[in-house]
Amino acid sequence: MNIFSVETVFFTILDYPVSFIEFFGTVMYFSSVWLIARKNVFTWPVGIVSVALYMILFYQFALYSDVIEQVYFLFASAYGWLAWNRIRSKETVVQTGFSSPSALVAWAIATLLLGMLLGLFTSNLHILLPEFFPVEASLPFLDAITTAMSFTAMWLLAIRKAESWIYWILVDMAAIYIYFSKGIVFIGLQYIVLTGMAVYGLVRWNSKYRTNSDILENGCSGA
Repeated sequence: MNIFSVETVFFTILDYPVSFIEFFGTVMYFSSVWLIARKNVFTWPVGIVSVALYMILFYQFALYSDVIEQVYFLFASAYGWLAWNRIRSKETVVQTGFSSPSALVAWAIATLLLGMLLGLFTSNLHILLPEFFPVEASLPFLDAITTAMSFTAMWLLAIRKAESWIYWILVDMAAIYIYFSKGIVFIGLQYIVLTGMAVYGLVRWNSKYRTNSDILENGCSGA
């Protein structure tokens, strides 16, 4: 039995067959998002496991931009794990507010350009590397734009910028459409919940940032 195949069914719910890899990848992903919303450093090792499982799953559905995305997540998660451990060991108060308006615009433009380039690349993968990508990419440009947004969101998350959650909300909403249209219902349902969790993360991080700012201001005033 190949538990890494999307054809290997773990259980069936409402006539939808849930594979082993889809179920456990989803559980691990949910766990990592919950941990990151609470700023728990264990989000990174848990996330690495979910990334590995999703990488295998998306390849089987010809969602090549998502496969590339998972490779990026793997390295970003390793960086985030090291960075957060370093911050925690120094016991410093880390600001988690929004970037400046100019930085927000720059990130948005860079994300859009990356998404378009990635879409052009993945839409031709079946021609460039037919031995590795025999099937034409599915929804290449929509998939690529959401992947580029995920790249940006993951990096902003690693450097603790609150706008990362806005990117995640947009990505999650696009993912709901992509996965339901591909018939990956279990993960599609997951992204409905993840949208709510991203909203929770945005509110929590912004609230924490304001609390930290008040502490710093009062401390400086008291000095």
